[in-house]
Amino acid sequence: MAGNEIRPRASVAPFNPKGSFGARRNSDYFGAGSEPLGASVQLTWGQKQVAGIKEVFLQPINVLLIFVPLGICAGKMEWGPLATFTLNFVAIVPLAAVLGASTEALASHTGQMVGGLLNATFGNAVEMIVTINAIKAGLVSVVQQSLIGSILSNLLLVLGMAFIAAGLKTSVASFNPTGAGTSVSCLVLSSLALTLPTVFSYIPETTDEDSVSLSRIVAIVMGFVYVAFLVFQLRTHADLFSGGQEEEEAGGDELLGVSTASVLLFATTCAVAYCSEFLVDSIEGVSETYGLPKSFIGLILLPIVGNAAEHTTAVTVAYKGKMDLALGVAVGSSTQIALFVVPFSVIVGWICGVEMTLNFQAFDTTVFLLSVFIASGILGDGQTNWFEGIMLVATYAIVAIITWFTPDPSGHKELRMLGELGLFQSGPPSIFV
Repeated sequence: MAGNEIRPRASVAPFNPKGSFGARRNSDYFGAGSEPLGASVQLTWGQKQVAGIKEVFLQPINVLLIFVPLGICAGKMEWGPLATFTLNFVAIVPLAAVLGASTEALASHTGQMVGGLLNATFGNAVEMIVTINAIKAGLVSVVQQSLIGSILSNLLLVLGMAFIAAGLKTSVASFNPTGAGTSVSCLVLSSLALTLPTVFSYIPETTDEDSVSLSRIVAIVMGFVYVAFLVFQLRTHADLFSGGQEEEEAGGDELLGVSTASVLLFATTCAVAYCSEFLVDSIEGVSETYGLPKSFIGLILLPIVGNAAEHTTAVTVAYKGKMDLALGVAVGSSTQIALFVVPFSVIVGWICGVEMTLNFQAFDTTVFLLSVFIASGILGDGQTNWFEGIMLVATYAIVAIITWFTPDPSGHKELRMLGELGLFQSGPPSIFV
């Protein structure tokens, strides 16, 4: 019985920790692997747990786990902002992969709705933990840009690379346009929910208190829409999100039990929280000492941390011809962040007494709107090719370049005053210095 692989059962198949269409197997998380451990023999419960843990950790990406103690030491022993930022940045990448695999194992033992909620929560745990630590540190602009950046990286970079990978095997790749269209519609709603509060802030005689109150109300509405989306996706219209081939391959018994998966999930979450705290605390020092723009850190670098494993997954499964699964990783992840993590960040700010709003600034909301527009146009016909992937990646590259030359908004007034006095020569940071 080929059921000794860590993979979700068919009942949880329509939902993934970072996606929407079809089931994701553990081998998809880490790339193509060999036969599952113990597939040809009957294992005891203890042997299954050992085999399951081995399959989670004995993956090439987990070589990077050596950076976890190094990152913690860098933060504790004050090795400097650059070393602390870099080591913890790399450390969170394998932790995110382990977190996703353990979440899948735990969700496969639950019902469809509970499994979906578990995946929605812990599938975005890295983004949520970084968000909490950054809000507590008062880095509201970094939080806003990292959330927008996570959406853009999935919607442009990951989706584009997946299309390019699929184009290496076939001239035209097909996918389920109905499920993709529903997720894109949710992204359109999210872009509207971010754009209107931003526009509202430019109306004369509006105050910061008005923006905060409006953002909290809109966040509650977005949270309600996300719950409705879960019911729609997992209960009433699950057939729209099925990815036939992937669902047939998923199923069987699990290696990791509920207790083992829960302990692994808790331990990994604690490690991510610890490393992300050092990561966030070092952002100010890296930006001030080395001239790295905060907007570039938030919009480009931080999203890579939480999405590294999913990036690999999307490209791998797209190359194998599983386009519905690749879209679930890319588009589904963007939908979850927009409808779940963004309003979550506003609520966290509310609880912590920080004025976290949905005023994401004109540049960020404009890029978000245009990216959703481009993605909806490409996904509308249910077919794609490598050239469409090139267009998406090129769009992301343009955004990254512009972000690099975007000055820190917190210092605009001070820099202009110093410039007028001849004490400061403003200019964009140079990558050649």
